[in-house]
Parts: sequence; structure tokens; C-alpha cells
Amino acid sequence: MQTPTKILIIGNGMVGHHFVEQMRQSDANAHITVLCGEANLAYDRVYLSSVFDGKTAADLALTTFDNYQQLNINVHTNQWVNEIDKTNKVVSTQTGDKFNYDKLILATGSYPFVPPIKGNDQPHCLVYRTLEDLEQIKASAAQSKSGVVIGGGLLGLEAANAIKQLGLDTHVVEFAPQLMAVQLDEQGGTLLKNKIEKLGVSVHTAKATSEIVKGETSRYRLNFSDDTFLETDLILFSAGIRPYDELGKVAELELGQRGGIVINNQCQTSNPDIYAIGECALWDKKLFGLVAPGYNMARVVASQLTGGELEFLGADMSTKLKLLGVEVGSIGDAHAKTPDCKELIYQDPIRDCYKKIILNEAGNKLLGAVLVGDTSDYDTLLQYMLNDMELPAHPECLILPDSEGAPVLAGIALPDTATICSCHNVSKGDIVGAIDGGSCDLSAVKACTKAASGCGGCAALLKSVVDSELQSRGVEVNNHVCEHFAFSRQELLHLVKVESIKTFDDLLAKHGSGHHGCEICKPAVASILASTWNEFILEPAHVGLQDTNDTYLANMQKDGSYSVVPRIAGGEITPDKLIVIGQVAKDFNLYCKVTGGQRIDLFGARLEELPIIWERLIAAGFETGHAYGKSLRTVKSCVGSTWCRYGVQDSVGHAIAIENRYKGLRAPHKFKMAVSGCTRECAEAQSKDIGVIATENGWNLYVCGNGGMRPRHADLFATDLDTETLIKYIDRVIMFYIKTADKLQRTSVWMENLEGGLDYLKSVVIDDSLGICHELETQMALITKTYACEWKKAVESPEASKRFRQFINSPDADSNILFVQERNQIRPATESEKRNQQNSTNRIPVMEIEQEQADVLA
Repeated sequence: MQTPTKILIIGNGMVGHHFVEQMRQSDANAHITVLCGEANLAYDRVYLSSVFDGKTAADLALTTFDNYQQLNINVHTNQWVNEIDKTNKVVSTQTGDKFNYDKLILATGSYPFVPPIKGNDQPHCLVYRTLEDLEQIKASAAQSKSGVVIGGGLLGLEAANAIKQLGLDTHVVEFAPQLMAVQLDEQGGTLLKNKIEKLGVSVHTAKATSEIVKGETSRYRLNFSDDTFLETDLILFSAGIRPYDELGKVAELELGQRGGIVINNQCQTSNPDIYAIGECALWDKKLFGLVAPGYNMARVVASQLTGGELEFLGADMSTKLKLLGVEVGSIGDAHAKTPDCKELIYQDPIRDCYKKIILNEAGNKLLGAVLVGDTSDYDTLLQYMLNDMELPAHPECLILPDSEGAPVLAGIALPDTATICSCHNVSKGDIVGAIDGGSCDLSAVKACTKAASGCGGCAALLKSVVDSELQSRGVEVNNHVCEHFAFSRQELLHLVKVESIKTFDDLLAKHGSGHHGCEICKPAVASILASTWNEFILEPAHVGLQDTNDTYLANMQKDGSYSVVPRIAGGEITPDKLIVIGQVAKDFNLYCKVTGGQRIDLFGARLEELPIIWERLIAAGFETGHAYGKSLRTVKSCVGSTWCRYGVQDSVGHAIAIENRYKGLRAPHKFKMAVSGCTRECAEAQSKDIGVIATENGWNLYVCGNGGMRPRHADLFATDLDTETLIKYIDRVIMFYIKTADKLQRTSVWMENLEGGLDYLKSVVIDDSLGICHELETQMALITKTYACEWKKAVESPEASKRFRQFINSPDADSNILFVQERNQIRPATESEKRNQQNSTNRIPVMEIEQEQADVLA
């Protein structure tokens, strides 16, 4: 039996981890060992700044120790390599451990470059690269009022965004005469500077820092070579990266004149048994600072080690991103260095955007592009360049707004070799193959190919390709709610509104097919009717549309019991109300849980107990918390200026007012809000569907965040708003979401699919570009005016109360339902509790049927 190959990987960043995954897929028997210098296993550095939004190392993790164990991967953290013995193929670490290898892969990445400035090694002079760096930055920011980022490239602007989120007066200092000099031309860099300064970040270009000395009004003073200066408390170096090639020197491998471990097309170094991948590798005198080329190198090495023939032949360095809220795109020859090339430029000072495309001499091929302020054309332009496609007769139509001659580059027009997802190297041919193999919708294609699961920038293009392929095969691609309604949710809402349709039966008769509907269209229409007319959902005409939770105005739990969740607006509650909740829980033997939404959930209520419990809670002043509905759940708040020494606004009072305004509002999906009293963000507003953060000048509004299964950071929508304007904008955003979202679509997904994205939403809500803001406000006014607590109506209605009886014609409980004490659990037992056979005082319902009844049923 052949001995498995011993593969040793030094480095467990994104690229090193990708190699591990690719290698294990290609060879199930290889002996794989990973040496990780950091304490954390591989994490997503692309979203490193999200740590300042409340994300943790676990949120960014790409793998776990358990996952590696399942893959039979040996991994060692905090292992820094200091020696490579090529002759004996042994690697030694600083801890004295030694590891043998047959093949060695160097995935050591890069390190941040700190300019040789006098005074750069003082406290509060930091770098921005790892999770540990971010912890130091947060600690320093807590003791600072202002911060300076030295470096105006991609990483520098990302770092500036990070310290701005921490509440510091933020400056960017750049040696070059413009920002992002590598990716943008002079005009694009100028526009980017202007847009960033409008967002409150001061930009200083053409500034060379000569020394860092003690400041007079701040902690430090940066003296510039032109005899000007800038004072600050925190200095963050983000002036570029350098390849971490120290191990190449140790192993006496060939290095580039300016650094980097030289590799060939097979990613082999000058030693054939040692490979290098990612930012430490130098191919054809080029370093690649993006993750996609590193992933490609990882795939090449995995192929080479398993008998494949993949080669690394370079990579496209085009990029699209959002820096401090400003969209930026750079494609190919952005600086027009190709001889005899031609430039077409479109600049719009009103929309504040700049677009340039670079063409060959004949004007029929795209060589490059620069986009600032609007990157909606990026995917189309990139595919024209990458695939050497013939341009339309009037190529200017590719960047001019609302151009009738602009071609829609559908997925069907792309060659099979076109790369759709550069992160995972997914071509159009791979997508076609997935569809051939039975993946018949977008989610299935994503699962099969991993496309759009990296940075996500290719999501729109992927959808276009999938839709085009399905349509070409005769598969109808539509957004119909179901087979009973040949309309989208948005179209159904319009029909309900315009024709004043108030019941499902009327809608089905006028615009549907069939007689009863289904479990897809019924809840969707129920939501539409509730959002439009706000009638009691347990009325006879509506009750049949509701799902289990809405039917009983409570969430059914795994044991068959129900939860009781009273509304506690803003998390504020009186001692008397706390006593009532405690007494109810005690009387009905309910499990209590203080939730992340700042309210108290009561679990374990039997169906017939619900009205009795709610009668008592309503008498004490409580209302339903709508935990069961696709509606507003909670408005979380910190203690704000009332108690906190950092608070600048009354976040509690504002959260209560907002929750009382939108309580009961039905939507395509549940939504949550939060109000923070200062930029320290204790209420985690930026992870909510609607987030409000206090400033000294008013309120900042964030929209469409989500901290659930698909986390999404909320987008900054507007700043320093007065309260009246804030509420007006929230009214419009929520109602526009209700009117245009698909069924069961969270605001985060709605935003991702909204054509034009955040800028379009701003134009609709702030500028009233569609002329519908009055209608949106009127509809919201109707909902708030007609609000009624559903549980109050239920307990006051004899007909509605019958739903909670075990027998329709009797209020008595079923004596056959017993609660067996031996199986009591207040919650699922821990392993320790199971071992010790500990019993709680709560109960799980068990149906016990007398023997004669069982015989009859049999």
C-alpha cells in the first residue's frame, strides 16, 4: 500500500485554507498538516472591518477545529516557523517542534508596510491587518478623539472607515497627489476625495510625513515635509503591504529584487518540492494582493500534487468595492497606458459620478475602465474586457445613462470560458454544467458551484446567467407567487390596493385560479391584506390564511406548548409590570427568558391557558409583542443620555416612540429596529433592519441590516436628521419595502436585489423620484391610526376565544392530557444534567389515551 504524501502548509489565511479544502477534495488520503501563526484559524479578511460593527472572530471564521478534525487535517496554532531544512525536509518552529514533509506549501501572506518615519514606534501608532490589530485599535480609540490613517489606497480607506465608525474625527494622509493611485486616474481620484470629504473624513494628499512628535492639543503631531502639520491621538499605518517572504530567505529560495518568493506556472519555487501561493508569491515579477489570484494558485498546487495539469498564468486585478459608502470600480488598463488607446469619459456633477472606458485604437475592444460613484455598469464592462468581446457600434452607450443603444449583456451572450465568480474560479461553463446536472434554480447552482459565496460581487451576473440558461431551455423564469396567482407579490399588492380587495376569496375569484389557494399564496396574501387594510387577522374572512403561529397569536414550541411574549417597548419596564410577569410565570409554571430583543419571553403555556394569561397581562397594561407575526418584533435601545455618560440623545424615549408607532405593522418578513444613544453603538443598531444612532446634531439612519442567518451590515442612509425627518424617512423606507419586496423577503435580501441599490432607495425616499412619498406616508398613517392589540381583541371576542379551547362546545380542558413529572425539563437538558438526572419544575405535555380509547382508535 502506497504511503500517503505528507503535505505541510505554513500559513492558514484565506488562501492557505482554500488550499486545504481543494487538496482534501482532490486527495482523501493525503497526510495534511497546517501550521498557523495566529491564535485564530482562517478567517475572512475581506470583511475584517465588520468587527467594528459587532462581529466576532467566530462570525468571520472560515473553518473550525472540529471541521478540520472531520476532514482529518492536523492543525497547530501559534506556531511560527523559524527554520526549513530542505535536505531532510524538516520544518522547525519557535516552540522547538519539528514537522516532516514531502511537499511544502508556503502561504505566509503579507505584512503591513510601515513607512520609515521618525517616531513611528510609539504607543497608539498601529497597523490594520489582523484581528489582534483590530482589538488594539478599539482599545486606542476608546482613549482618543481623533485618528489619522497614513495611506490612501484600498486598505487605507477601509481603515479610515473603521476608525470613523469608532466615533473619531478621521483624517487620511496620502503621499501621492490622489487617492487610490494604483486603481484610479486623476479625475476619478479627485471625485473620490470629494465624496469622502462630504462624508466627514478629511483627506490630505501630496503629504509626506517627516516625523511624529508630541502634540500640543492632541497626543501626537505629524510634521509634513512642506512645513505643515496635523495633530491627532491615534495613527494607523495602512500604506500598503509587503510579501512575507522571510521563510524564502531562510530556505535560500529565489526571491524577487523587491521581495516575493519566485514561482513558476506550477507555483513551484526554486526548490521543486516547495510551493508558494498567495501574497508571498512572485509570478512573472508580479505580486497579487487580491484573494481571487491566491485562490487560483491554491487550486493549481492541489492539481499539480494530484496529477493534474492546471497552471497559474496570471490574474485580472480588476476590482469593485464600496469605500466609506462610495462605489468604486477599476478594470484592466485604468491608466490608459496601452499605446494609441482611446478614452471615452462621462462625468455627471449632479449625480456625482465619473465613468471612463479605455478602448483600443480601432475602438472595438475594451481595455479598461474607471467608475466612481456608480458601479452599476461594472459587470458588463468587465465581461467585455475579460472575454475580448466586440463592442457595440457606439461604445459610449455602455456608460451613458438611460442610453437606448446600450446593450444588455445577458448571460446567454457570454462564452462558456467567461469567468463569472473569480473568488472560486467558476466559469459560465461550470454553471451550465450544474444546470445540466439538475440544478434548476439560483440557490441550487450556488450550492453546486459555490459561485457568489465569496465576496458576493458576482451575484447579479450569476443570476443573469442562470436565468438566461433556464430560459434558453424553455424553462419559464418568473416571480409568480405560486400556481394560483400569475403575479408577483408586488403586483398582487397593487391589485389589492387599487381595487380595494379585502379578502383572499375575492382576490382569488378576480385574479387567480383554482378554488382554495395553497400554503404559499395564503400567508402571502394575508400579509398583503394586513399591510394594506390592517383588519383583525382572526376575523372569519382572514383566519384561514394564517399559519400556525398567527392562528393562535403565539409561537408553537417544539414540545407542543406555546410562548407568551408581551411587548416591552424599548426594553423599558416598571417594577409593577415585572411583578405581574413573574406572578403569571409562577402561577402557570412557565419558563422565563430575557431575550436579545430586550423583552421577557414566557415558554410552556398550554393552548387553553393563553387567553387567561393574556387577560391578566392586558389588565396590567401589556400588549402583544407580535413575536408570532411577520411584523415589527422589537426596537432595542441602550440607556442613552438618561443614564450613560457617553449618551448624546434620549435613545430609550426615542426607541419607545418608534416601537409604539410601528407595532403591529405586517410586512413580507419580520423586521427589527434599534436606537443607540451614541456612536459606541451599544444597541447594535447597524445589524438591524432599521437602525438609528444618535449624534450631537441629531440622528443617523441605517437601513436593511440583518443579524440573522444571512448577516448583512446596514447601510448608512442619512445623517444628522431631526426627529421629524427621521420618522418620515423610516415611514417611507418601510412602506416602500412592504410594497415592493417579494414574499418572505427580509429587508437585507430586498436591498441586495433592489435594482440601483442604496442610491436608488435614497432617490425614492429622499428625493421622491417616483412621486410616491405622499402615498407611502398616507398608507403608514392608516396603519398607525388603526392599530389594535390583537390579543386584546381576541380575549374580548367570544368567537375568537373559542379557537383556544380544546373542545369547540366546552371551555373544559381535555383530562387525557397529562404532564409527566419524570420528563419535566425547563429547557433541553445539558449532558451534565442528563448524567445527574436533574429534573426541573416545568413540564412537557404528553398525550396519554386510556386503553379503551386506544382500542377504538386502532
